[in-house]
Amino acid sequence: MVRVQIPLAGDRRSRHRPDGRARRHLGLRLGLADRRPLRKAVDQAAVSVTPFAAQNVELKKNLDRATETIASQKGKLTAMEKASLAAQASAAKQLAVAQQKASAAEGKLASVQAQLSAAQAKGSTGSSASAAGSGTAGGTGTSGGGSGSGSGTVAAPITAPARADLLNPSKRYFGMYTEQAPFNWATFDATSTKVGVSPNVVGYFSGWDENFRANAVTRAWQQGQLPMMTWESRPIDAGNDQVDAPAYSLPNIIRGDFDSYLHQYAKDVVATGLPLAIRLDHEMNGVWYPWAETDGKGNSINGNNVGDYVTMWRHVHDIFQAEGANNLVMWVWAPNIVNNLPATHKAPGFLESLYPGDEYVDWVGLSGYLRPPYKADNNFTFDYTFKASLDKLRSITKKPIMLAETGASETEGHKAAWINSFFDALAKPENSDVIGFAWFNLAVTSYVEGVRATNDWRIDSRADSLSAFITGLTRPEDDFALTPAP
Repeated sequence: MVRVQIPLAGDRRSRHRPDGRARRHLGLRLGLADRRPLRKAVDQAAVSVTPFAAQNVELKKNLDRATETIASQKGKLTAMEKASLAAQASAAKQLAVAQQKASAAEGKLASVQAQLSAAQAKGSTGSSASAAGSGTAGGTGTSGGGSGSGSGTVAAPITAPARADLLNPSKRYFGMYTEQAPFNWATFDATSTKVGVSPNVVGYFSGWDENFRANAVTRAWQQGQLPMMTWESRPIDAGNDQVDAPAYSLPNIIRGDFDSYLHQYAKDVVATGLPLAIRLDHEMNGVWYPWAETDGKGNSINGNNVGDYVTMWRHVHDIFQAEGANNLVMWVWAPNIVNNLPATHKAPGFLESLYPGDEYVDWVGLSGYLRPPYKADNNFTFDYTFKASLDKLRSITKKPIMLAETGASETEGHKAAWINSFFDALAKPENSDVIGFAWFNLAVTSYVEGVRATNDWRIDSRADSLSAFITGLTRPEDDFALTPAP
């Protein structure tokens, strides 16, 4: 390699070098006639590179500033998103609290209206508005109208049949549970329209952390429906997989921990002047609720003792009796069907040990479903589901029987045939003591015998199921009270 040193313009060593031959020799070695074109090219390159370098520096500065701006805006956006989420959560919480307060206020308002209406009725007729056997049960005025309208009139009181007539109806009851009835009638009315018949019983649930909801009773009777409340001695929001509720144990109830609550509850029932059915602590012969006594292996459930259930029932009943509420309440003792219970809970004498006695019970009932997992011997009929349990009830008492919670799953496609069998059986003379049923019109996911399944109990779950239901309900031999749906 030949190292060539190119003197640049302004280099004093080149400008004053005396040896001209050396310069000519250098020009020959480069193969150039003159070094001036090369110097010109170099100078031009230096001039061109300099602006690009300056531009690159400026561009880098701009890029850095843009990067900082983006990072800053991202930070602000993240903070805004967090603030928005926090605001949404706060608003949702405030809305929930407001809804709870509104519901409580509605209940209190209905109770006050009921007391006012009862007082007015008593003053004008000289008799108690809640007296049974009069053909009506006086109650609260309907919403709307009244003195607030400026007309000076008072809304007509809500009326209901006498308790004695309700206890022994001339026609069978058709009842239904939906998500929100009787507080919201949307699903209830939509299903009634599809069936073509309005139920005359509306079922709903309440817990012992709730005061008496007078508006449930008044709203039901406004539509001409008997309210049947399943009253569970536990918080209303407790999960069905929770068998431990120590504060609500049967011994705690028996010793009086809830006496003040129960007395007030009974007083509020009286204040409405309207009858209702109460299904207290249902399915007590199972092992899945905190009011069950034992688990099938001799172990206590929720601190309960053998014999506590009957004592608890009588204790609650006696408090209602003392407050006069039993003139309006129909007590429904409703175990579960015996088919899939532990062997100890199907043994002779077990169900009998849970029965409070005829003087404490008005109707006996059953919870019974067509639901998986299906046993090999299941022939998907009414008798397979109910007969063994009905026979057991009839051996205990002669009280009227209400199939207080029933339904059929669509799983595996047996629903329509089971519904046909259901209504066929009700037409038979041996089942004339069954005064009605309440259909669980929901789709629910639950565990049964360790199997998780979603069961569609709804009457209109499929066209063939709906058709079978309508046909059975409306045929004369089943003797239901039929009111056309609006």
